[in-house]
Amino acid sequence: MKKFFVFILIFSLIIVTSLIKNSTKKVDDEIYSLKENIRFLENRFKDTKLEYDYLSSSEKLLEYQKLYFENFLQKKSIDEINKIEILNNKLLINKLKITD
Repeated sequence: MKKFFVFILIFSLIIVTSLIKNSTKKVDDEIYSLKENIRFLENRFKDTKLEYDYLSSSEKLLEYQKLYFENFLQKKSIDEINKIEILNNKLLINKLKITD
């Protein structure tokens, strides 16, 4: 009888350990998934913030132009802008049409 109780005790401990292990594995998987989602959202936030910081105002753009590009950027008239298309391996250059 004593052996039977010891067997039942050991068997129940094995079952409980198995259940706990499975539940912790599920929790670990959820944590990993949440961390990946957070990492993705952080990267997206950084990109969006960077875009906002650089493009938030025309004054900032002019400031960045002076700071980083000095003489590299030149103003162009809208009439000087052309559209380039490739059709049947041929290069077509057309005037850009801007409509309201």
